[in-house]
Amino acid sequence: MSSTSSRPRRPRETVQRVTAGGRILRVSVREGSDPGTPPLLLLNGIGASLEVLQPFVDALHPRRTVIRFDVPGVGGSPRPVVPYVLATFSPVVARMLDQLGHHDEVDVLGFSWGGGLAQHFAVQHRRRVRRLVLAATGTGSLMVPAHPRVLARMLTPRRHRDPEYARSIAGDIYGGTMRTHPERAARALHAQTRLGPKRGYYYQLAAAAGWSSLPFLRLIRTPTLIVAGDDDPIIPAVNAHVMARFIPDAELHLYRGGHLALVTEAPSLAPVVERFLDS
Repeated sequence: MSSTSSRPRRPRETVQRVTAGGRILRVSVREGSDPGTPPLLLLNGIGASLEVLQPFVDALHPRRTVIRFDVPGVGGSPRPVVPYVLATFSPVVARMLDQLGHHDEVDVLGFSWGGGLAQHFAVQHRRRVRRLVLAATGTGSLMVPAHPRVLARMLTPRRHRDPEYARSIAGDIYGGTMRTHPERAARALHAQTRLGPKRGYYYQLAAAAGWSSLPFLRLIRTPTLIVAGDDDPIIPAVNAHVMARFIPDAELHLYRGGHLALVTEAPSLAPVVERFLDS
């Protein structure tokens, strides 16, 4: 018998365009081998196409179906005709799941900006969410903020469009291993990612402007795992402690690292996430 016969078969992945709630989204579905395992919906960070999360997807067990998408104006999704906010985009995500045939509960992981959307989705569509993972994220406008220098660099999509610039600022804004290996940030943001129009980034930035989950954290009744780095300049770790205190059924996993660890150190964090989802 071949030594490769016992290895899990590489899951089939399809990319398609889905129209939901009047929005056209570029969606990727990695079909898992076990229909009894709830699908995992990934909600990405600001300015990042779905390809950025590929290392994390690859680190997950192939039995798990994984769904991810480009928000309007980012990656391969057309830019929106009109702006959107988290409250109006959350129903779009629910309709996208319906279009894909996933009408039952899913697990949801929100990374960075996507963590805000995930929190909103968990309250607005609580019956759709079985378990919730919040990674490198905070509570929006009401939170302990990053240093003004970091915030200023987040106001522009330049790091997503200029690999050399991403490398030069990686340590300061992403922390963790990016301080000594800034090329990892450039590789994570540029190796396979697709660029959308600049306007898509600003739409995404505006969607969460003035939004905060702090007043409704206690309404998140879903079992929640909060994953945070102890050296994250964008989302200081104290914000994870706040969320863990106010979300009724939450646990906190604090790792040694920075903002992009879910991508750059995926083999270490994927098992943490999967243990929680399977517990």
